[in-house]
Amino acid sequence: MAVESFGAASRDTIPRRVLRQAAEHPSSIAYQTKVDGRWQPTTWSTYADQIRTAARALIALGLPRGGKVAILGFNRAEWTIFDHAAMMAGGCPAGIYTTCSADEVQYIVHHSESSVILVENADQLAKVKAKRAQLPLLKWIVTMRNAMSTGDDVLTWDDFLSKADGVPDTDLDRRIDAIEQDDLATLIYTSGTTGPPKGVMLSHRNLAWTSQTLLDLGGRRTDDISLSYLPLSHIAEQMCTLHMPATAGTQIYFAESIEKVPENLKECRPTAFFGVPRIWEKFHSALAGKLAETTGAKKRLVQWARHVCAEVNAYRNRGEPVPKGLELQYKLAHRLVISKIKQAIGFDRARELFSGAAPIAADVLEFFSSLDLPIREIYGQSEDCGPTSTNLPGYTRIGTVGPPLPGLECKLAEDGEILVRGPNVFLGYYKEPEATAEALRDGWLCSGDLGAFDKDGFLSITGRKKEIIITAGGKNIAPKNIEAALKQSPIVGEAVVIGDRRKYLTVLVTLDEAAARKLVPGADPLHNSPEIRSAIQVRVDEVNQALARVEQVKKFVILPMPFGIDSGELTPTMKIKRKVVAQKYAKEIEAMYVEEA
Repeated sequence: MAVESFGAASRDTIPRRVLRQAAEHPSSIAYQTKVDGRWQPTTWSTYADQIRTAARALIALGLPRGGKVAILGFNRAEWTIFDHAAMMAGGCPAGIYTTCSADEVQYIVHHSESSVILVENADQLAKVKAKRAQLPLLKWIVTMRNAMSTGDDVLTWDDFLSKADGVPDTDLDRRIDAIEQDDLATLIYTSGTTGPPKGVMLSHRNLAWTSQTLLDLGGRRTDDISLSYLPLSHIAEQMCTLHMPATAGTQIYFAESIEKVPENLKECRPTAFFGVPRIWEKFHSALAGKLAETTGAKKRLVQWARHVCAEVNAYRNRGEPVPKGLELQYKLAHRLVISKIKQAIGFDRARELFSGAAPIAADVLEFFSSLDLPIREIYGQSEDCGPTSTNLPGYTRIGTVGPPLPGLECKLAEDGEILVRGPNVFLGYYKEPEATAEALRDGWLCSGDLGAFDKDGFLSITGRKKEIIITAGGKNIAPKNIEAALKQSPIVGEAVVIGDRRKYLTVLVTLDEAAARKLVPGADPLHNSPEIRSAIQVRVDEVNQALARVEQVKKFVILPMPFGIDSGELTPTMKIKRKVVAQKYAKEIEAMYVEEA
């Protein structure tokens, strides 16, 4: 349903939706932040006032219509207030991952032409200060609450807000009235798997249409609750924390830190939760370990309950009615077993669980279905505001990413590339016309992903064009499915298939340390353990049996350390940087091809 309260439908924007929530539900809770060990609520009326004050402060600092600001910090109220304020003032925010180096921060701040940056703490401030001389367009640095700040161009949060006193509300109202749907609303900088990050330009129309469509599909209610914890510089978390709450008036809890997410989940008990595959894999590993410790009658009870829930969710995924006898078993299983498991992890109220940003193994989804926690896989990219397709309650097929969103056109090119056209497709890459022309052709977004549709219109991702391996024999191989199959072993953390211009395929493997320790408690170092190597060889052999000869993995190397964001092999959204991995482990790779010499 379009927002009419603050302008015609053609001018429906996220800033106007924020104001609508404040007008229609002033006492409803917008967000909660933990202060001195207690969750402190803030209403939509207060939230909107905070945003308006920050927007007036930005105008006072000289932000023009169309001006840019940057944000560098973990998920906090100040992050979202500043982001909303920039849009409300007719400007454009650009989020930066907290894991970025000083050089990367400098690149994004300068490339975006940001005149103001909000930073979380002294560590993030130091990154900006280290490159201050290379940021001629940056005029002001603002710190979040309780952060140390020094310098003539540095403002504390309170000092920043006080600047609003010199700007009347009418000036801001004129800015809001001037916003059009096709104006630039935000910049999403890609995490840079293939070079410097590109600034994805998303319009107010993109954000408004996508958030409303997702809510319509999921049946999101105004009393829904979610936990904000993934990087807010990523479009998926922005949808969950900024745009969908502004549209539906839902409530957000800001996680204290990534480390405290499990604890915060039990405290806020979200009704909706989005996780990248690595998050779900960690939950899976921890829960599977706990369940494996059960014995005797308790173990048999848990197995029965999980079997019942798996059957029930299979019916529900197909949109079929659950047989009465099975429904009675389900209610009993839920009361005796499943409700306790859900409560223990904070998912006792969960209605909507999603996974996206990277492929997730089918066995992980099946595991959670057996706990009556069905996870819907969603697919898309920053260039189309996050979603292209999604599985839905009553219309889910595990192993696919669901049908395309209603209102989108989605088709496959001759080479299998997924093409998308619709109201969520971006304006282009900021200041990069050549990259824009390559990604947008006749209005179609060229995703770079390879896919296939089944007879019912469910989309499966089969690979990535730029990741296709072309062997020395000229065979084209998509590594994604091979890697996903290898990762179904509980002791495999990551798997990276190698083989471009080579005679055969090999794979670099990292370990899931917790699972590996359970297999061989005394091994040190783990990656040199004969038992570990034997277990991985068994999995490789199993995977190879289902592959054509040219796709089979001939050799593997177990690396001593897991991949990480800080060590450079992973993006902040946990995607593999294949080029970095290939360069960093060139010696190990070459050792697997010694017979080629």
